[in-house]
Amino acid sequence: MSYAGDLTPQQAWDLLTSDGEAVLVDVRTDAEWRYVGIPDSAPIDGRAALVEWVSYPSGRPNPQFLKQLAEAGVTAGRPVVFLCRSGVRSVAAAQAATAAGLGPAYNVLEGFEGDVGPDGHRGHSGWRAAGLPWRQA
Repeated sequence: MSYAGDLTPQQAWDLLTSDGEAVLVDVRTDAEWRYVGIPDSAPIDGRAALVEWVSYPSGRPNPQFLKQLAEAGVTAGRPVVFLCRSGVRSVAAAQAATAAGLGPAYNVLEGFEGDVGPDGHRGHSGWRAAGLPWRQA
């Protein structure tokens, strides 16, 4: 594995609440943050950042990703937990951070709202479904 590992949403929250150095990075797009919501970082003293992995609306990788991580305080030796919509983009982000010497970097399984359920909608799994803190952006 080219990053520190995968965490369930609850395991990610437990790491963030028990390690005062750990930071949460939501790598979804600005549109997702605004229309779906974001993790509420108030309970973890604001140790969270919104850094797009793929830029909206172009769909291209964010060329400033590593620079923006550094600006958010992500450094070598500081645990970083990556979150996306369903746990796919966050794997790529964790791999890129690890390759750059940042972290340990973790991926949140199921992401913020999980895969599409039998009813054709998201939200049956992931950060929000686990009852973890979140808010509208």
